[in-house]
Formats: sequence, structure tokens, C-alpha cells
Amino acid sequence: MTDHIKITECPRDAMQGLHDFVPTNIKAEYINLLLKVGFDTIDFGSFVSPKAIPQMRDTAEVLSRLDMDNTRSKLLAITANYRGAEQAATFDEISYLGYPFSVSETFQLRNTNTTMEQAFDEIKRINELCTARKKDLLIYLSMGFGNPYEDKWSEEIVLHWAQMMINEGIGYIALSDTIGVAQPEQISSLYPVLKKLSDITEFGVHLHSTPDTWQEKIAAAYEAGCSKFDVALKGYGGCPMAKDDLTGNIATENLVAFLLHQNVPLDLDLDKLTEAMEFSGKVFG
Repeated sequence: MTDHIKITECPRDAMQGLHDFVPTNIKAEYINLLLKVGFDTIDFGSFVSPKAIPQMRDTAEVLSRLDMDNTRSKLLAITANYRGAEQAATFDEISYLGYPFSVSETFQLRNTNTTMEQAFDEIKRINELCTARKKDLLIYLSMGFGNPYEDKWSEEIVLHWAQMMINEGIGYIALSDTIGVAQPEQISSLYPVLKKLSDITEFGVHLHSTPDTWQEKIAAAYEAGCSKFDVALKGYGGCPMAKDDLTGNIATENLVAFLLHQNVPLDLDLDKLTEAMEFSGKVFG
């Protein structure tokens, strides 16, 4: 367990699947509120094909409207290929580039139109770009606890690919429960072994859950020594391939309540957090 917790708020993950386009000014106002809360990182947008994720087609415009002068939060943008990474890397305000690498071949093909081996080659190129542009690359190990395609999954597969990333000097890895199938026992077993692979790489979790299973997953990760969590206000977002429609991101307010109950000091402006929660109705309806 640890008393120093980093929280990544994920409005991008929460918004990207919405059918109706959220106006740019509403996105920017919402994210500006989140920047005042004091999260370690804001996963604010993505540089991907507008045909693939039309909701994120205005990421650059949203970025131009963000107030980065009065926040300690860093910005994270998602990219699915080198071209998107090049675009994201041109913005000084962005600290992290995130890339979804799946330990399921089927999902990698569906998500980025590449095989796992091709995606790994892309990661090596993007990592070189990040080094040159002074950005940090974060790799999501998607489908990290299983997949719905009957692709083979095991802890050994996850650890193999994590080690491959570490060997390339990747500084940040997020173990991702993409479809919300992780059991607390899996988290308790896998995370500590993953963390032992490197003293330099920082490991976090991006967990999805139903409203009644979030606490056991967060508790398992926390007790296993995890100090970096991805969440989204009110649990919006998630993966559309999850079997349960109630499966989504773990709600930020739930994680905060859990950590406060554990007497973990959180340097967050809880009033701004409440304000952002109230404003979220304008974003998500």
C-alpha cells in the first residue's frame, strides 16, 4: 500500500463514445474545471481519425482553449499511430502520449488496424519521437485481464509484453481492464508481479467495473501497492464491447471516497470537484 496516489481523470474516455457531438466550448469549459481540481493528469483528448472517433475531432481546438497557467495537472492525449503522435507532439502543453496496445490480437486489429507485432513496431517509432520531443509515452495494456474473442490470455502473456515495453525504455504502463472482467484475485496476483519487472517504469491501472464491483477492484489494486489510478467522474464511458451495459469507468468520486476512508492525503480541491460533477450534466446529459 502507498500514501502517495496519482489520479488521472479521463474525460476523453468518458466522452469519446457519445453519439451526440459535445460542443467544443462545453468540452473546454468542463476540462478547465477539471484542471482546477488538482488531478495529477487529465486524459483530455485524442489525435486519431475523425472517422474512427468523431467526438474527438476538435481536440486541437479544445486544447487551445485550456487554461494551463493555473493548474498543476499534466495533459495526456491518446494516439493510435505515428501520424497522430506526430501531431500531438507538436503541442507544448501535452506531457504524455498514450498508446493502446492490446494483449488480444483481435482487439489490436479492431482498435488500430494493426497486428500486435506491427503495433509494437509503431510503439518503438513513437517512443523515439517522444524522446526527441521531450514527451513521455504511456502504454495501455488493453484487454489486460481477458477478452471476449477467445484469444489466449494468461499472466505470462501480459508480463511478456510488459517486459518488451520496459526493454524499450517505456516509462509508464497502465494495466487495463478494458471490458470489466477483472476479478480482485487477478488484480492482487498480477499487479505485484508486474511492478517487480522494473524499478523505473511507473505502473498504474485503468479499471472498468459495474457500479457494484468497483470497490473490490480498487481495494485489490491499492492493497497490491498500486499508486496510479485512471477514473472518470460519475463513471461515464467505458468499452462498448463489455457484456454488461452498466460496465464503465470507475467513478472518480468513488475512488476519492475510498482513499479518504483509508486516510490517504489527497491534495484535491473538493469544491471544484463538486462543481465539475454538477457541470458534467451539460456534457453527458
